[in-house]
Amino acid sequence: MRLVSVTALITFVVDQLSKWLVVHVMGLAQRQAIDVLPPFLNFRMAWNRGVNFGLFADDAAAARWTLIAVALGIVLFVAVWLRRDPPGRLGLISGGLLIGGALGNVVDRLLYGAVADFLNMSCCGLDNPFAFNVADIAIFAGAVGLVLFSGNSQPGKRKKAP
Repeated sequence: MRLVSVTALITFVVDQLSKWLVVHVMGLAQRQAIDVLPPFLNFRMAWNRGVNFGLFADDAAAARWTLIAVALGIVLFVAVWLRRDPPGRLGLISGGLLIGGALGNVVDRLLYGAVADFLNMSCCGLDNPFAFNVADIAIFAGAVGLVLFSGNSQPGKRKKAP
């Protein structure tokens, strides 16, 4: 579980540091937009009170606490799952990414009442209207990694027959 914890901690710190630098130090909260490498990479301030793409953001107070509880439940579920049936190294790293990203977004909801999204990427004539953050990338990569790398536990370790 050390690998999960270290990965989660690094992910959490990188997420929170990136948000602090972009939103507060670079002043994105006031400026609302900073073109970095247009159109490929732009910073666009978006306070997400719902889930992905702002879904379920209608009742902000109820959604905030419900989403905090759901995220913490998922963190607990993944941590227990990884402890009981540890996958290989890539599966553990994936779990750490998911846990660190989820906790990063929980802290945003506690501090700001919403998740600070700021990354906006477009390409090839397609204009992406959505923003996301480092935690979102980690959650997505972690979930995909858990699907791909949690099939068979550790190499050489056989599962017990039911």
